[in-house]
Amino acid sequence: MTDLITSVRDMQAVCADARQRGLTIGFVPTMGALHAGHGALMDQARAESQVLAVSIFVNPLQFDRRGDFDRYSRNLPLDREFCSRHRVDLLFAPSAKDMYPLPPRTFVEVTGISERLCGEFRPGHFRGVATVVAKLLNIVQPHTAYFGQKDAQQLSVITRMVDDLNMPVKIIGVPTVRERDGLALSSRNSRLTREERAVAPRLFQALQTALQTIQSGCCSAAHVRQTGLDVLSRDPRFRVEYFEVVTQADMQPVQEIDGPVVIAAAVWLGATRLIDNVTVECTPPIYPGSH
Repeated sequence: MTDLITSVRDMQAVCADARQRGLTIGFVPTMGALHAGHGALMDQARAESQVLAVSIFVNPLQFDRRGDFDRYSRNLPLDREFCSRHRVDLLFAPSAKDMYPLPPRTFVEVTGISERLCGEFRPGHFRGVATVVAKLLNIVQPHTAYFGQKDAQQLSVITRMVDDLNMPVKIIGVPTVRERDGLALSSRNSRLTREERAVAPRLFQALQTALQTIQSGCCSAAHVRQTGLDVLSRDPRFRVEYFEVVTQADMQPVQEIDGPVVIAAAVWLGATRLIDNVTVECTPPIYPGSH
């Protein structure tokens, strides 16, 4: 069974001992409600590390809606069993009181990357994410830390934070895990009704349509964006928050596609917010009329 640690001080001590013994530490920070997407992070970390640490902490700083924080699924015994199946050595599950013994006055904010996309619709979200990840990295001090590419903006924020602050950890992005019908795995999927779950894969279909538009030679971000929106518009149950073509490194919108980009989207389906993205690594070929 995976060792459960609930104290910041105890986690610091255990991880310091591992480093002193020359062991490499891989770290997967989560908020629990673990699923196969988290499992993919753990499996890669397990293969590349001698000690695998996972954290479960539902961070109040990153929720802009109190109701969303209250509804977030919490089942530590079940999550601990999940960690054991994925050969996790250390499960760090602190209380909010232990993580924030005093009202926090120090925050980490990654400007430029965090204001658009999810940041525009979730004020303060990425400040909360960056702050808690910085705290967790300071506590565990891992050699590598693993984040899912499904949260592309979060991955970009964390990568830039680590670079800017010279944190001695390598950030590794792990490809999105999907259901057979293309829906990206997320703890929020359980909130979908049966009817909503049936149409939810349309989000990935819209992203794929936009991707194929680029691959066909189109360099106009506006046109690429519209092809994806057209797919979503066929079902009025989708309420689009954003559907954008942005740079990989800093999530900035582009007008002309002349290098690697991310097509990122967030939609509401009923009362559930879904996010997803696809990465376009290559520059599209330019054909006459492709603009």
